[in-house]
Amino acid sequence: TVDQGCTEHEALASANKIAELLDHYGLSLSEIELRRQACEGFGIDTGRRRRGVFDACVPSIAAFCDCKVWGETTPAASLRHVFFGLPAGVEAAHFLYDLIGVTFDTETTRFKTGTIYASLETGERRNAVNSFQTGLSHGIGGKLKAMKADRDISNRTSSGRDLVPLKTSVIDDELAKLGLSFHAASRGRRKRVLADAFEAGQIAGYQFEMRAGIDVANSN
Repeated sequence: TVDQGCTEHEALASANKIAELLDHYGLSLSEIELRRQACEGFGIDTGRRRRGVFDACVPSIAAFCDCKVWGETTPAASLRHVFFGLPAGVEAAHFLYDLIGVTFDTETTRFKTGTIYASLETGERRNAVNSFQTGLSHGIGGKLKAMKADRDISNRTSSGRDLVPLKTSVIDDELAKLGLSFHAASRGRRKRVLADAFEAGQIAGYQFEMRAGIDVANSN
């Protein structure tokens, strides 16, 4: 998938499969077994010194995988995202982060071959790409949030167990032992976006069938 590109349809179908595996694994463990697992962290260096549009997806990725996430500055002054949680969730978050990154590249390349991009003056095209990616991040983040809510309801209904508070408790206890605390940072001033490009990106993030592609993944 990474070599051939990845559409938002494929990325979010994969996210749904990841969720099924995480939930199946979590529900198969007792509370004692879950609490015995050691939390771990994984840092992803963006190679950038400033936040980008893609970074808006990071909190949704973490929440989808039942992880905590924070940003820090590396010794080289670049931005790094750190996912922290139970091992399976952190691994899933890392995979999903990479997959959505490829999706951004794939969908942006597609947008650049479309009519909106072609109709703009050269000076407006950079803003159009930023607007498209902003819409794409909103669409993907919104879908991940909706998928997570559906998962949690389904798990509570089918199993009678709510994994979210349990996982959150384990992670919060581990963070407390490490003496870590956090604060929300300002996002800075808003950038102007082109409405058509933003809408095209948002549609790209929302337009997929929830179960599409999963049967194919199961057969591989």
